[in-house]
Amino acid sequence: MAGYAEAPAEVDVVVVGAGQAGLSSAYHLARAGIDHVVLDHAPRPGGAWQFRWPSLTYGKVHGMHALPGMELVGADPLRPSSEVIGEYFAAYEERFDLRVRRPVDVSAVRDGGSAGPGRLLVESASGSWSARALVNATGTWDRPFWPRYPGQELFRGRQLHTANYPGPQEFAGARVVVVGGGTSAVQHLLEISEVAAGTTWVTRRPPVFRDGGFGEAEGRAAVALVEDRVRRGLPPQSVVSVTGLPLNAAVRAGLDSGVLARRPAFDHLTPTGVAWSDGTRVDADIILWATGFRAAVDHLAPLRLREPGGGIRVEGTRAVRDERVHLVGYGPSASTVGANRAGGAATRAIRRLLARAPVPAPVPTPDRGRGRGRGVG
Repeated sequence: MAGYAEAPAEVDVVVVGAGQAGLSSAYHLARAGIDHVVLDHAPRPGGAWQFRWPSLTYGKVHGMHALPGMELVGADPLRPSSEVIGEYFAAYEERFDLRVRRPVDVSAVRDGGSAGPGRLLVESASGSWSARALVNATGTWDRPFWPRYPGQELFRGRQLHTANYPGPQEFAGARVVVVGGGTSAVQHLLEISEVAAGTTWVTRRPPVFRDGGFGEAEGRAAVALVEDRVRRGLPPQSVVSVTGLPLNAAVRAGLDSGVLARRPAFDHLTPTGVAWSDGTRVDADIILWATGFRAAVDHLAPLRLREPGGGIRVEGTRAVRDERVHLVGYGPSASTVGANRAGGAATRAIRRLLARAPVPAPVPTPDRGRGRGRGVG
């Protein structure tokens, strides 16, 4: 029948995303006996890890914590992290019967509508769902941040981002400028420098190196440093950005050799490279932007959750502007240890929400007075 739209499936909770944050949330929801569905746009288990470059072996992973209820043990540190963690997530889904639907690309989350009063309508090309609460666990991988510099469109070489970094072999014999001060930039430089004709490292701020281990206590301290921005409704910084760069043997060697000799941000791009305001120039064949990611929350735009500062104000995991929406893996929970904890916190808050009676739809009252009736609204 032309124009017919299938009614949305009804569940108590929709979880969007099946990375660390989404699986952690689903685990806690299942243990609480809360009816839910997990929607994931990726083709297979593994979250964003499945898209990481092959040379990022498991031994190089920065601060990976196990999912709740199942440790990751016996992993070969020399295997690609995409394989190790992808297999771990797949085994986790199977062990706890987390029936993830994929690929489902959520396009919008709306208030009410055909979902009914007090409910959320989660829309996708694969169908729609009506829910009393939403756990948004979409992370950042789908929104790579590309800075804008004068002359960027004039550069005749290649420009790549960490999101599509193919591994060091693509840079053999090339002159490469790596832009960014995070862990990914350092990892890229260390392996590219072994095959490239030359590398230049550019960061906005001087990098801070951290000597010592990074355990759960350090992870908690880093999470705490991010919370203030989110509480004020500002765009969140990544947890990694406040932990500093681990000063391991490979990094020490890079510092000693000059590979990790950092230059300040350049002023503009030229057709053949980059240039600073003092006239200094560096020729380049490839510019690799290791400039991070932003929260993938565009599908939440119909709910109008953003604050004037540009971010979504969150208390705990709850969006301040809509108590039905919980953001896990956002801001202070954008780390593996933070996501685990946030999944449990979101579940506890949602259980309290579901225990309350749903708000009934308002019933229009006809105007029984004399004269013209008044519109309801």
